[in-house]
Amino acid sequence: MHPLEVLRAGLADLQVRGLHRRRRISDTPCAPRIRIDGRDVVAFASNDYLGLANHPELIEALSQGARQYGAGSGGSHLLGGHSRAHALLEDTLAEYCGGFARNPRALTFSTGYMANIAMLAALAGPGATLYSDALNHASLIDGARLARADVRIYPHGDAAALGEMLAADAHAGVKIIVTDAVFSMDGDIAPLADLLALAERHQAWLAVDDAHGFGVQGSDGAGSVAALGLRSPLLVYMGTLGKAAGVAGAFIVAEETVIEWLIQRARTYIYTTAAAPALAHAAISSIGIMRGGDGQARRARLAGHIEMLSAAIGTRRTTGTGQASGLPRAGAACAGSETACLPRSSTAIQPVLVGANQAALDLAETLLAQGFWAPAVRPPTVPPGTARLRLSLSAAHEPADIERFIEVLSAS
Repeated sequence: MHPLEVLRAGLADLQVRGLHRRRRISDTPCAPRIRIDGRDVVAFASNDYLGLANHPELIEALSQGARQYGAGSGGSHLLGGHSRAHALLEDTLAEYCGGFARNPRALTFSTGYMANIAMLAALAGPGATLYSDALNHASLIDGARLARADVRIYPHGDAAALGEMLAADAHAGVKIIVTDAVFSMDGDIAPLADLLALAERHQAWLAVDDAHGFGVQGSDGAGSVAALGLRSPLLVYMGTLGKAAGVAGAFIVAEETVIEWLIQRARTYIYTTAAAPALAHAAISSIGIMRGGDGQARRARLAGHIEMLSAAIGTRRTTGTGQASGLPRAGAACAGSETACLPRSSTAIQPVLVGANQAALDLAETLLAQGFWAPAVRPPTVPPGTARLRLSLSAAHEPADIERFIEVLSAS
């Protein structure tokens, strides 16, 4: 068969199984009200949790950064591309969310995907054992594959099962526990305190991907680790700057020795052009907003939206025929539910589990026709049989938008 025919057959198979993905084009800045594919909608799709992506101060900071540092970096961090803006951002990040370390230091990356691959591949290697949560993000899964380590998967959020694994591997070499902090598709939070206790007991690294917690979790937005008051030199913390922070890029914060090792050994840091300094300049302004009164107010507003959606959808209404309608709240996996349901989540990520791929697509299209964009997420992003809508709340949403969305979703 011709190579192109092989690809066409594969694409046709994705269509049949309801797994074909489609890009939509936005003509407006990232915000709750946007225009996609020529249609005005209220979006529950982005990770702009604090509504900073279109903040006037960040737009001005990005413009100022471009005027001061130019449009691009011109080279890798180790070959002329490391600007003063990058250095200042790393200092700011180390001070902001490095309270868990004795001598914190930060290292910036172009994307969270690159940061996670660097974190695992550089720390592990032949002879290492890596313990990965079953629902970790794809970047952590790929990082584990590239780490050339013995990878062991523990049941989602099950610290007891992980403890048994670690105890059985008492004589193993380098050990790394790796987990999302806030899981990107279910919105639940890892038992970080329990995981750190295991890491300390078994002298393992605890690598935490806080892409969806940085800027949101904690009283000042310093992230999930800071929110719990955890402290250990064995913690390696990754956060992103393109979600709650509203800009782009990612970073790792850890003990100074760990960061120096990454600079020397992390291939996704060494062998790529540094991100534009203007982005780093804007990110510094973003952190200033997140740490201040405006950031606190936005987190409080977001918390109100989460409570509103959770409470409203968790209450089953009664129709004129006496039959229950709307979406029920269920357990962590909505076990046994015959209709769409919401697992419990205290974060901005509120999944509506549907099950079948096509059913999730149909529900998303129904909502889009009524002016709401809530994308369907299907395997391999989520396990087979758990296709869903991934609702993402932002401080920039209006309560009226959420109320109307609940009405439409409950009637769909």
